[in-house]
Amino acid sequence: MNRLIVLALYLTVNFSACRSQPPAISSTTPREAAVNFLGSLSANQKKQAQFLFSDDERYNWHFIPKSRKGIPLKDLNAAQRNTAFSLLRMTMSDTGYRKATAIIELEDILRESENRPVGDEYRDKGKYYFSIFGDPAVDSIWGWRLEGHHVSLNFSSENNRLISGTPGFLGTNPAIVLSGPEKGRQILQDETVLGLSLIQSLDEQQKKKAIISSEAPGDIITSNSRKAMINDPKGILYGELNSTQQRLFMQLLSIYIHRYTNLLAKIMMNEIETAGLNNLRFAWAGDQQTGVGHPNYYRIQGPTLIIEYDNTQNNANHVHTVLRDLKNDFGGDELLEHYNNSRHQ
Repeated sequence: MNRLIVLALYLTVNFSACRSQPPAISSTTPREAAVNFLGSLSANQKKQAQFLFSDDERYNWHFIPKSRKGIPLKDLNAAQRNTAFSLLRMTMSDTGYRKATAIIELEDILRESENRPVGDEYRDKGKYYFSIFGDPAVDSIWGWRLEGHHVSLNFSSENNRLISGTPGFLGTNPAIVLSGPEKGRQILQDETVLGLSLIQSLDEQQKKKAIISSEAPGDIITSNSRKAMINDPKGILYGELNSTQQRLFMQLLSIYIHRYTNLLAKIMMNEIETAGLNNLRFAWAGDQQTGVGHPNYYRIQGPTLIIEYDNTQNNANHVHTVLRDLKNDFGGDELLEHYNNSRHQ
């Protein structure tokens, strides 16, 4: 029943903030899309884009503007970019794809709001990097990453099946566009509105359990750690919510896991249910309203995952969100061991 609730609620959410349309799919599997992408590159580009699955670079992830390895969008021609984004399309839901690509486009608005000159390379939507780990043409285990400012999506595949899409970070600056032709646009509106709806649905006794601080932390607590963990979990347990609040909780959870394909979301949901819904907690910090000038933070934490949302920077108009799989980030240690063993056989 819980999975049916999740799927039903997911389909009813308003995703109007995500406007870009996914490209037509020419590949049938992520593996085929990755092979096509690598095949579109020159020899020098391929050297830039491809790493061993065991390379430490696979764990070198972040969500700030910085120098990165991989091949940037600005070094790809139109056909190569389409092939690259087909890989993203094959590993994300329509909604997840639209959010990720909308965040990339947001760099133009951020550059203008900061009064940076045209051609400025600090806020540059061409500085989003595609990386392939392993050889999808021959390896049973491989992965890939799309990363740049406010986007870090890390995927692992085994036997032609996606098994992990985390760490998965999406952020927006500005959270709400305040001026210009795009005024009012809010890419991560669902994450914001549903989190607020849940905290506001609680009575005073429930809030005493859910609210962990009157001040929101300055950023997500797990940051860009190799292994995510928040010790001493706090917040209100799922089982301490009434049925209406539980539906809100599951709807919020669904927003994050359904950034990915239905199959990958189902894998994560199965793990959550096996570990027990009653072991999930919701925690809140900061103001109990949203909008510019109202900093807040929330998280969902359980035995298998941590979800964090933080809106504190730039006068609380700058959102960071992340999904961490406590067992399967980067595919998990067992997958890497399996890969290394297979290389020596």
